[in-house]
Amino acid sequence: MEALGDHLKVMVKIFRRECHGVLKSERTTIQGADEMLMILQLVMAEVNKQHGGEFKVALSDVLMAWKHLLLDKLHLPPPNFARLENYDLILEAYESFLKRSNTVDLVDILSMYKQLRLVDSDPQEPVSPIQLFEFLSGNMEVSELPGSSVPSTPSSKSRPCSSQMKMAVRRVFCSYLNLLVNSKNDMALALTLDVPSRSLGRQAFTDIKHAARKDNTSLFLAVTSFVRAIQLGGKGYAPAESDPLRKHVKGLSDFVQFLDNLEEILGEIPDPSVCGARLVTAIRAALVKGRSSGDVVYVAAEETTKELKERICQLHQIQKQTANGSGTGISPARPKAYAVNHATAYGGRDTVKVLMALLDEEALTPLCQNKADLLSEDQPVLSEAEGTSILTLFRSPEVSTGCSPEPLRNRVQSRLDLLKPKAKERVVRSQFACTYKDEELPLNRVLEFPSTSQVPTCVHPAPKIIPAVDEDVEETTTAKPPSECQNKEQSDVRRGAAIGQRSGNAQNRAAGPGNRKKTSIQMQNKGNKRKQVDSDQHGGSENEPPQKKAPTGASLKMPGKTVSKAPGKKKLIAGQGKLTSFFRV
Repeated sequence: MEALGDHLKVMVKIFRRECHGVLKSERTTIQGADEMLMILQLVMAEVNKQHGGEFKVALSDVLMAWKHLLLDKLHLPPPNFARLENYDLILEAYESFLKRSNTVDLVDILSMYKQLRLVDSDPQEPVSPIQLFEFLSGNMEVSELPGSSVPSTPSSKSRPCSSQMKMAVRRVFCSYLNLLVNSKNDMALALTLDVPSRSLGRQAFTDIKHAARKDNTSLFLAVTSFVRAIQLGGKGYAPAESDPLRKHVKGLSDFVQFLDNLEEILGEIPDPSVCGARLVTAIRAALVKGRSSGDVVYVAAEETTKELKERICQLHQIQKQTANGSGTGISPARPKAYAVNHATAYGGRDTVKVLMALLDEEALTPLCQNKADLLSEDQPVLSEAEGTSILTLFRSPEVSTGCSPEPLRNRVQSRLDLLKPKAKERVVRSQFACTYKDEELPLNRVLEFPSTSQVPTCVHPAPKIIPAVDEDVEETTTAKPPSECQNKEQSDVRRGAAIGQRSGNAQNRAAGPGNRKKTSIQMQNKGNKRKQVDSDQHGGSENEPPQKKAPTGASLKMPGKTVSKAPGKKKLIAGQGKLTSFFRV
């Protein structure tokens, strides 16, 4: 079976040499057996969704359609079991996916080989359709094919990482390199968008997919167009604020920036061996960032980096010998405009040819022995998020119908909890507590009186506050009779002496027996004044209006007698009124 591997390589090499005659781009890549089966699973799920079902498909249906697809494209007799109901639509969707991604499968290469080969130098048919069917079906032993990296038996416990993890890591490496060669490959973008983690999950991929379908472009072009418009577009060219991709600006910018760095390496380093090693090292650094040396992803990335570096150097040496000798190999760069994919053309044509040869060899890897692991939704975790399969990634997340999934009992209980008054925590309030804003009343206190008609009307009126009359001002504005001037001066002297003793601001004045006598007379006059006021308030008739107060120091005229009102507060000393008002403030 070693001859089968060599014949497949010859078939692919001749296809690369003459593909410009049948394809519009030399950057067309080849889908291997694993990728073919994954694409078939995707298109079958899409067809089921279009016909009223869900975006899912059973593994048994995928394997049945897989045999029908291979036999139909290889023009071999169909199997004994019947076809699926929507097989024609599945086949059409499969071919459309390959064309949209600028890729071909191994069956297409065999069908184009007859018209591309040279009659004199190339063999007539290196691989028969039956051999290719057995190869793609996985019926051959893996150990019989050269260059296979998948073991035929389960891996032992002594291996540092499992074969499934190593296959997943190697697939990510090749997907990044595939995007440098063919930017239209949607499968490669799906495998690398969130590896390493960029917070671009199912919702971000769904938004990208919708944007690509709206503009009828590839997924990679939809991402780069959005990021370039954000970075370089002016006010009139920037995406709208309602664009769903604006929620994922950071992750998409990081993804595009990483690919820009890879393309700069591709265009600046002319030596293919050095350039390929730098590219693989950059991808490895992104995958192992933040991981320990004992992590399974770290170990798988180290092994894959070493293998790819060695193989890139070998392919470069083979191409140099082919170019110097008379052998046939990949054709050099042609100056024709249609022959170059300008989407990712930075330069480094020799490195691109080496990368394409490496990807062609990866496409010749036999089908995975455990198809359930390949198509299962439980994939190895390569980023911080959970492992996501291609089928789960392409499936749009469920859209909310607007109905509350919460039961009615829970909603009622939450409403009761809201109405329940909350216990206030006692806090220490400072002397400026009067400036605090009072908290709002609980909802149940507010709902006790929902309308103004139910507000209680039994409100007791507040007691009337009689404003105090400043007697000092009244004394200064009221005329004094001449008979009281002498008494006023004496009382002023006595008050000044008393204030001077308390405050210490005035000089002490001598207080003799005459002063004490005058003080007792003054206190008696004040008592007579208070009694007179009480008799005025309660002795008169209730129907009579209240009489006005007589000025201070004036005589009160009452029917039958005249009462002389004693003088009230005397005039303060000079400057004491201002000082008192200052301390009041």
